[in-house]
Amino acid sequence: MQEHVKIFAGRSSEKLGREIARNYGAELGKCTMYEFSDGEIQPSFEETVRGDTVFIIASTFQPVDNLMELLLMVDAAKRASAAHIVAVMPYFGYARQDRKDKPRVAIGSKLVANLLSAAGVTRVMTMDLHADQIQGFFEVPVDHLFASTIFLPHLQASRSDNMVMAAPDTGGTKRANAYAKHLDCGLAISYKQRKKANEVANLTVIGDVSGKDVVIVDDIIDTAGTLTKASDMMLENGARSVRAYCTHAVLSGPAYERIESSSLTELVVTDSIPLTQESSKIKVLSVSGLFAEVITNVVAGRSISSHFIV
Repeated sequence: MQEHVKIFAGRSSEKLGREIARNYGAELGKCTMYEFSDGEIQPSFEETVRGDTVFIIASTFQPVDNLMELLLMVDAAKRASAAHIVAVMPYFGYARQDRKDKPRVAIGSKLVANLLSAAGVTRVMTMDLHADQIQGFFEVPVDHLFASTIFLPHLQASRSDNMVMAAPDTGGTKRANAYAKHLDCGLAISYKQRKKANEVANLTVIGDVSGKDVVIVDDIIDTAGTLTKASDMMLENGARSVRAYCTHAVLSGPAYERIESSSLTELVVTDSIPLTQESSKIKVLSVSGLFAEVITNVVAGRSISSHFIV
C-alpha cells in the first residue's frame, strides 16, 4: 500500500514535511509553486497522484498565503484524481476564532473548515487545537494529536520533586490539570483579565507555588505577553523557577525580546511553526516522528489512540 501514498508539503512547512516523509520512509513529493508577479500562486504536482492517498503537510500560520497555498494544493490533488487527500496541519491557523464572543464577529476556524472541505480534503490531521470543538466543524475525520506525547517524556527526564504544573490563564486549566495528573504533581492557575486582544490588564495566581519549580503549559505562544507576565507573577509569589512548554511558537511582534528579557529559564516548543529567530532560552522538539507514525497507522488502518496521552 505504501506505493500508493504520496507526501507533499507547502513551502512554509517544507523542512518539517521532509522530516515527516523521511521518518515515514519515503521522499517528499515534487510540487512546483508558480508565482505570478502580483503574488498569485499556482501549485503543480510534478508526479502522478492518480488513485493515491495524498498527504499535504502545511501549517497555516501567517501570512494568509500559507492557507491559500494549502487550499490550492488540495484542489490540485483533487483535480489530478487523488483517491484520498489528507491535510496535515500541525498548526491550525484561525483556531482562536472558534466562537462568537461578541456581536458581529466571524468564526474563523469554522470558515477554514468549510474552505478545506470545499477544496476536497477527505481527512484532517492536526495537533493541539486551541479549542477541541473545532473537530466538530468538519464533516470529515479529524485526527487531533497532542504535543504531550512529545512533552511528557521531556518533562519526566527533567522533573524535580517539587514541580508544579501551571496554566497561564483559566482557559488552559484543563490542559495543565491533565499534565499534573499524569505527572502526579500540583497545579496552579493564572487568572487573566484582558483590555483587548494581545494586551493583558492584570494577572493573579491561584494555588501554592512557593518554593516550587513551576512549569507553564499552553497551546499557543503569540506575543508572549501573557506567558512572561505569568512567569513574573509566579516568582513574585515565591516560585523557585519558571519554565514553559508551548506547542505552537507563533512568536509575533515583541515576543522574542520579551522571552529573552523574561524570568523564564526555558521555553520548550515544537517545530509545528519554524522559528524566525534564534534564542538562547528556546528549545525546539520535533513533531516529525509523531506525525510520521500516525500517518503510518492511518495508512495501515490501525488505531492511533495510543498517541493521545493527555
